[in-house]
Amino acid sequence: MRIAIIGGHGQIALALTGVLTGRGDRVLSVIRNPEHAGDVKTAGGEPVVLDLEQGGRDELVSALRGVDAVVFAAGAGPGSGPKRKYTVDRDGSVLLADAAEQAGVGRFVQISTMGAGQPAAGGDESWVAYIDAKTQAENDLRGRALDWTILRPGSLTNEAATGRVRLAESVPAGRIPRSDVAGVLAELVISGAGTGRVLELIGGETPIPDAVAAI
Repeated sequence: MRIAIIGGHGQIALALTGVLTGRGDRVLSVIRNPEHAGDVKTAGGEPVVLDLEQGGRDELVSALRGVDAVVFAAGAGPGSGPKRKYTVDRDGSVLLADAAEQAGVGRFVQISTMGAGQPAAGGDESWVAYIDAKTQAENDLRGRALDWTILRPGSLTNEAATGRVRLAESVPAGRIPRSDVAGVLAELVISGAGTGRVLELIGGETPIPDAVAAI
């Protein structure tokens, strides 16, 4: 398969690139900073420099021609203010969905977060904006004629992958290594499992292929 990852320099995205290219898939990694191209290449991806916050829909559509699936992995990051939560986490996803439809890409997997879909329970202004932006991005995707899946991981860690998770439409709050999120994303993209569903993900006891097959 030929898969495009938007936000290709993020930790989950780089891990996902490694998993996919290790399976023989071709990965197109859309990044904002050209200095990150080397890391993308090291992971096995093909970097495309494109800033979603500056528009570039036509360029994105062109880049997506011939792509089988897209993964929205972009995020404003923990140090950003409320405004960028909307311009990246919401508007970036909307732009990608528009471009995917126009380019004829059917499969769309969106990385969201546990807590989306309802008002933020406490937190500062940036956290509230983040949850709201993710919720709006999810709602936009639900109305699309795409084979979409929304994945809401729990609290992310940099611990070593376990290869075992808990994946369902509703799970308790919990933690999960970023590498295990990447493993689940790869299975979802390749298999097409979970189409039209919102799934929550934390660490667990079920091997990733079995957890994805079970949904």
